[in-house]
Amino acid sequence: MIWYIAKRIASMFATLFVVVLLTFLLMHSIPGGPFTAERRLPESVERALVKKYKLDAPLHVQFFDYVKGLLVFDLGPSFKYEGRSVNEFITEGFPLSSRLGLMSIVFTLFLALPLGSISAIKSGKWQDILIMFLATMGITIPSFVIATGLMYVFSFRLGWFPVFGVSSVKGYILPMIALSGYSLAFITRLMRSSLLEVMGQDYIRTARAKGLSETGIVLKHALRNALIPVVTILGPTLASLLTGSFVIEKIFALPGMGIHFVTSIANRDYTAIMGITIFYATILVAMVFIVDIFYVMIDPRIKLQ
Repeated sequence: MIWYIAKRIASMFATLFVVVLLTFLLMHSIPGGPFTAERRLPESVERALVKKYKLDAPLHVQFFDYVKGLLVFDLGPSFKYEGRSVNEFITEGFPLSSRLGLMSIVFTLFLALPLGSISAIKSGKWQDILIMFLATMGITIPSFVIATGLMYVFSFRLGWFPVFGVSSVKGYILPMIALSGYSLAFITRLMRSSLLEVMGQDYIRTARAKGLSETGIVLKHALRNALIPVVTILGPTLASLLTGSFVIEKIFALPGMGIHFVTSIANRDYTAIMGITIFYATILVAMVFIVDIFYVMIDPRIKLQ
């Protein structure tokens, strides 16, 4: 177990290094620069800015300087906002994005697991048809369409929720539902297909032959094994929800990670783009690692080797 964890941690650091390298190279291969704008700066000012941020140094020198900063958790200064650092952007935006993400994942699991189970148990009946219709709609309709529809009905027409901002708990409700739309639909379908597959196994037929009730079979024997594919997809889903949806946060004007990322792209703020991308990648690989550990807790037959 300890050897497995050590290897996975080493693999995580190797993955993050590749992400840092690729992101750095992509940022420096884009035409233009962080100080390129519609209104061109005087050459003397632009040269002074390039020298200040050491952008005139060779590419490999810039890369190793950036990596040295990462080792002490310094993501660098913002090229567009004087006196601001990328660390400040993350510490400002991540708390809101993480709260919204945690609410969304709880809401998703609270609905997706029972709906997927009901759909599997009532396979072919009207309950299954209705749930699968709604799940298909949730997958096919983009999140920004769901967000716009929710905003129009529940904010403009009914006035139940604020149009933007999170000054109260009500402000989280519509963004949470819009952010959960795709994940809720996908996990519901995944739970249904996984449970249907498990219900066809030999040990389930043996349990039925022993006279166990269908509810007891599902809860005691089938549900745990059916959760393994759901847990697999839960890691990347949780990482995505925790770091916030750029589109949803933009629509509801939420000061989360999404706003900073979209703004940094528009401003060609290289360090902000790289910092937020690396932060997201770190959470993603950490979630995948945690999911692997949870496998053993769900099914003791799985061995970490």
